[in-house]
Parts: sequence; structure tokens; C-alpha cells
Amino acid sequence: MGLLVLVGFLFAFSKNRNDNRKISEPKIQFLGENKMFITEATVSKLLIQNQASVADQPKDIIDLNQLESALNSNPMIKKAEVFMSVNAELSAEIEQKRPIARVSTNASYYIDDEGSFMPLSPNYSARVPLVIGNIKKNDLKTVFQFAKTVDEDEFLKKHIIEIRQNDDKTIDFKIRKSDFTVHLGTLKMLEKKINNFKAFYQKALKDKILDDYKIVNLKFDKQVICTKK
Repeated sequence: MGLLVLVGFLFAFSKNRNDNRKISEPKIQFLGENKMFITEATVSKLLIQNQASVADQPKDIIDLNQLESALNSNPMIKKAEVFMSVNAELSAEIEQKRPIARVSTNASYYIDDEGSFMPLSPNYSARVPLVIGNIKKNDLKTVFQFAKTVDEDEFLKKHIIEIRQNDDKTIDFKIRKSDFTVHLGTLKMLEKKINNFKAFYQKALKDKILDDYKIVNLKFDKQVICTKK
């Protein structure tokens, strides 16, 4: 009986000691390739509970779900997971969002690879196509669909530097080292239009006549109509 009381006392003592162990400074680990947009210092500041830093807080009052929610609510973070070791070491694994286009209208921000809003970062600027024209933050579907097509195509990603969404949601774009405008039109028959443009580009590049054009019209899926300067 005495042995059971002793074991119970030691267990309670150990648990109380462990629960009241102070949390050290959080360890931050960034996953994936996108590690530039948000810093360790910013993540640490987000790890807040009851308006106080988690550092030096007793282990038993730390709510990991609440900390994860605080991190995941940040518009630069794609996914965050927070862990607590038995030694009261708090760590967070952070996956940052990946921008595929940068909107520059009356407001400036990125569109990420899932079609969501992502703010600009004071730490790093991504080299992605610039998006101009009639863009609304709560209606990014059309421009996102085209930007994603660009991002997933090696040729387009290399050449397209500017995307314009017109008032009727048709799309124009411009390419690197050329000053003509490409009228894409709607996103219907998009793959066909893009293949037409690639064929035009390769032929015009070979013939050294890319600089002769002012407008390249892809609106018709069976032909490319060019307007000379």
C-alpha cells in the first residue's frame, strides 16, 4: 500500500513539474522552397497566447491548436503545424505560400498557386508576371486560371511578363523582349490558342520579324491574326 502511495506521489509530482516547465524560445522550421517571404522573427511574434509570448509560459497553459490557428490565419502562410516536446521545446513547421502573379492596380498583392490573395513581402520580391487592368481581389478566378497556365508551362513562364484583364474579363499579355500585345480573348480553347501562339512565335523568331508586329490576335482558335506596326 505504501509503495502505491509513493508511486502515485512521484507521478503527481513529476506531472506537476512537467506541466509547469517553462517554454523556451520557439524553434521555427520552414518547409519547401519558399522561405523568403516571412521571417522567423515574424512567426515568433505570431506565436502569441493571452497577449503574451509563449516563451517563459508554463507548458500546461499552451494551446497548440490556438497557436496553429494564429499562424494559419497569416495570409503569407500556406500551412503551419505546432509541436511540443516532452522537454517543453516548442517548434513550428511553416510552409509559405507560393506566388504565381503580382497584381499592380490601385492595390498591390500576389496571387498564390491556389488562387488566393497573398500580400507583398518587405523581405523578398518574387519574379512573376505583373497583372494589370480591371482586377478585383474577391474575383480572381479568370486571371488566376491564366496565370496558373503560365506557371505550369515552361515556355510561357519564361516569356510572359505582363497579363492584362480587360473590363469584359478577356485577357491580353506581353512577352519579354518584344513590345507587341497579344490578344488572347476568353479562356475558351485556351490550349489551342497557346499552341497557336507558340507556333507563331517560333516561326517569327526564325524569320526575325517579331519586332514587325504591334498586335498578335489569338481570339480565333484556327488562326493567328497579326497587325504590323
